[in-house]
Amino acid sequence: MGDTTVTKVDSSSSPIGKLGQKYLASGKSLAMRLWENEQPAQAKEPQTRDYETVGYVIKGRAELHLEGQMVLLEKGDSWVVPRGASHTYKILESFTAVEATHPPAHVHGRDEE
Repeated sequence: MGDTTVTKVDSSSSPIGKLGQKYLASGKSLAMRLWENEQPAQAKEPQTRDYETVGYVIKGRAELHLEGQMVLLEKGDSWVVPRGASHTYKILESFTAVEATHPPAHVHGRDEE
């Protein structure tokens, strides 16, 4: 018999990270987080992260600036940020998105900045 452990996370009581992200379900090699109602703002300084990110836009619009490219993200779009890629986001209108990270972003302080 395989692993029968089930983890359920209620987002209304999820821990919130320093950047405003809500941490959702997390396994050993993959984790989810929610960016909810992020408000328009100038892009922050580009960052590189020690994990890969895939995301999906639930509502709103943002620009993803990735390694010299700009991609407009709108409702229904998904994207990938490779591990170690220089990137930043500029929120254009109230933005909600869910992301998955590998390995989990919150482990070992990977997304503290």
